[in-house]
Amino acid sequence: MTEPLPLWIAGTAVHGETTLEVRHPYDGRPVACTTYATDAQTERAVAAADAVRREAATLPIHVRAEALAATSRVLAERAEELARLITAESGKPVQWARAEVGRAVSVFRVAAESTRTWSGEVMRLDTDGSAEGRLAYVRRVPKGPVLAITPFNFPLNLVAHKVAPAIAVGAPVVVKPAPKTPLSALLLGEIIAAVGLPAGMVSVLNVPDDRVGTLVGDTRLPVVSFTGSGPVGAAIAASVPHKHVVLELGGNAAAYVSADYGGDADLDWAARRIATFANYQAGQSCIGVQRVYADAQVYEPLKERLVAAVAALRTGDPNDEQTQVGPLINREAAERVESWVADAVTAGARLLTGGSRTGTTYAPTILEDDPANARVVREEIFGPVLVLQLVDGADDAFRRINDSRFGLQAGVFTHDLQLAFRAHRDLEVGGVIIGDVPSFRADQMPYGGVKESGVGREGVRYAMADYTHERVMVLTGIDL
Repeated sequence: MTEPLPLWIAGTAVHGETTLEVRHPYDGRPVACTTYATDAQTERAVAAADAVRREAATLPIHVRAEALAATSRVLAERAEELARLITAESGKPVQWARAEVGRAVSVFRVAAESTRTWSGEVMRLDTDGSAEGRLAYVRRVPKGPVLAITPFNFPLNLVAHKVAPAIAVGAPVVVKPAPKTPLSALLLGEIIAAVGLPAGMVSVLNVPDDRVGTLVGDTRLPVVSFTGSGPVGAAIAASVPHKHVVLELGGNAAAYVSADYGGDADLDWAARRIATFANYQAGQSCIGVQRVYADAQVYEPLKERLVAAVAALRTGDPNDEQTQVGPLINREAAERVESWVADAVTAGARLLTGGSRTGTTYAPTILEDDPANARVVREEIFGPVLVLQLVDGADDAFRRINDSRFGLQAGVFTHDLQLAFRAHRDLEVGGVIIGDVPSFRADQMPYGGVKESGVGREGVRYAMADYTHERVMVLTGIDL
């Protein structure tokens, strides 16, 4: 391996004392190493964020916007390097790693554009006689430095979704990436250190799990933005009730294929999209398709197409350009998926394709008629497994989709505009995707869930709002 990748604390490259080795999920070979921050280095990052908070909040818009635009440009210039790094640390097939880099490029570009139009609101107050001559100017100001805790499955883009909005509103940010996949975040830290922001504005450092609670509880970081598992997110929220906590948690996303979606082209599209996005991250996406409900009129032709499409997906070395489904993040995750599938089959589910594990790779799998209480139906499997079930119309489908403690996004394949609006009204989720899988996400749209899928929203402008609060100035004696 080469020299350890440095941490980035207040814009400066540093090394800790304890090595963190990163291994390739596919074959276990060493990829690179970095270090864990010492207690003193962690304190320096937090202290620097606190010290720069006022300077950051008053940075001219053009300075913030240009720093974001410059970051976007450098990410684009180093896209292949970043894609290969994502593949190396996460096992994500390189074709999907390139897509992730492209999205991160977009996030910083959108943030730059949004910064330039983030100008507050003016309102007349003379709607009542007692307020004649009064005018209000409402601006949004940062709540303070942000602690960003990110997961392994999108090691670059989910960091971008926390860092770019923070820069946009003038909030310092301390990033703690997932210890399984810290490398992309550290390279992003290197890039941001060179775009002209004040020292202390952005730090990226590895922190051992047993020291994260200290960071979470630090009063100098009044905003905590966490993406990851539900139990961890709940524990974070409970531990800091006085803080503003944004949680992007799990899901077991569902897709419904309506009877009106029965043409050959329709079913080909639905099967292809469902097959792809149940497996594209080896199922390690909180909006990956997990549950599929189909009306009787389309069930059998959809099943035939879906089985063929899933069976045709190519697994293997994620560095291979042809690989579509790579390994899970580690052997433990693959063995858990294997166990859940075996339990479902024992309970009466039918295995239509897949169902086998090789090391950390699990074959793309379809189960049919799983019992309603099976873990593959009730929980988030976070693996390349989908459950196919017959339903009796939209009422039945919507009831089953809502019968979940999660509520992130849902997909509804229909041409019926009335059904589309009904789905949007009745489904207990943060987003409804019509004519496609629940896995669709544009980086500028509000993204987040209800129930145990989290609180708050990402999507650049929506995260900017989450990181700020309104401050009102009332002008008196104005001749309106």
